[in-house]
Amino acid sequence: MRVVSGIQTTGNLHLGNYLGAIKQWVAMQDQGECLFFLADLHALTGNISPRELANSTIEMAATLLASGIDDRAILFNQARVPAHAELCWILNGTARMGWLNRMTQWKDKAGKNREGASVGLFTYPVLQAADVLVYKATHVPVGEDQKQHLELARDIAAKFNTDFEVELFPLPEPFISKAAPRIMSLRDGSAKMSKSDPSDLSRINLSDDDDMIAQKLRKAKTDPEPLPDSFDALAERPEAKNLVTIFAALSDRDPQSVVTEFAGQGFGAFKPALADLAIAVLGPVRERLNQLLADREAVGQQLARGAERASALAEPTLKAAQKAVGLQI
Repeated sequence: MRVVSGIQTTGNLHLGNYLGAIKQWVAMQDQGECLFFLADLHALTGNISPRELANSTIEMAATLLASGIDDRAILFNQARVPAHAELCWILNGTARMGWLNRMTQWKDKAGKNREGASVGLFTYPVLQAADVLVYKATHVPVGEDQKQHLELARDIAAKFNTDFEVELFPLPEPFISKAAPRIMSLRDGSAKMSKSDPSDLSRINLSDDDDMIAQKLRKAKTDPEPLPDSFDALAERPEAKNLVTIFAALSDRDPQSVVTEFAGQGFGAFKPALADLAIAVLGPVRERLNQLLADREAVGQQLARGAERASALAEPTLKAAQKAVGLQI
């Protein structure tokens, strides 16, 4: 099994990223061959300054390393492996406009100003397909918002294989791991925790110190009712459900066991317990992160070593694709 997954280099990572993706990545390292990349080429489709992009790439790499990604996996930034972009251009000849026009994320991000959106934003899913197909990935971790893009990658792979009468690309399957929790905003239980939210109180950043973590959880929106003895009973209480979900994910427990422990208690008792738990789990990650960021050059060198390993895996696939379409004479 070869697993490939990427994450955009667009700012500080938060608790939602950690519980929803990074913890899963760390666990995957023992389940198969893993390649994890920082999607700096994808970041070019948005408005981001060169300095911000460069800094974010190093900071996010350090965050992944601090969280437990190590030499069991291959960690690199996308731009250091040119085969991603080269295969993307080849696959642009296979992908179809109609396929890309149907992409929900394209419609959402371009909005009504499609004429003013970048070509990169439109062809973003083709680069995503190249990201996984260049390594002949067998499995790709996907959330609900990325299932459509994985289906597109499979369509592109199948059409390429058929058009050029080769069996080059396996059709990647979704990676099914322990269900990743959906972490919501601390200010609005109906909105996903996001680094784009203008309120910093809506999220716990992995760089937050202990006092800030405790303060944000103390101020997290809740309701006046005590916790019930059934997790299902929180269905209509989104903020309460979110805090219980966070507690369960941080402690690797089932949410039902959490409400059983705290049944009948109010959030005056629950929030301090959650803060202590969050500090215990995230504190060591933050300390390791600060150590890594004290030597950014060393982090960059780790990315370079990862890119060498990734390039060695990507090169044969790229050459085979070039040969299939007639670019290799």
